[in-house]
Amino acid sequence: MASVGLNKWIVSGNLAADAQIKAIELRNGEQATLAEATLYVRRLRGRDDAFTVKLRIWDKSLAWRKLPYLKKGSLIICTGSLEPNPYITSSGNLPKAGLEMTVLDIDLDIVRGFEGESVSAEAVLPNQHVEETGGSAVGAPV
Repeated sequence: MASVGLNKWIVSGNLAADAQIKAIELRNGEQATLAEATLYVRRLRGRDDAFTVKLRIWDKSLAWRKLPYLKKGSLIICTGSLEPNPYITSSGNLPKAGLEMTVLDIDLDIVRGFEGESVSAEAVLPNQHVEETGGSAVGAPV
């Protein structure tokens, strides 16, 4: 297998807010559904040193099935393709190097309940085992 052009990244962090779902029109005129969220990633060295990654989750991806569990503050692990997305800050008009990820799959680490309490991913998705089969994931009871 050649890895020419491979763009696969894994990033872990906390959701800055609940994911926002919107309908969009594609270039070919078809309708699609997209969820957008922001991931707050803390660096290992300094607890105050962090950056954000804008997440895009398409309705036909494996990550889409995890949307009901993506609440503000949840610690998640995202796998997908990463692209630079530079922007200008609203305060100070300073250029910043932003990142945007098209998410293929999400692993739940610690999710926030509806009352704001932390729950492990095993408590949210009991008796679920995900197996990789030919490039797609199949959920099966354990």
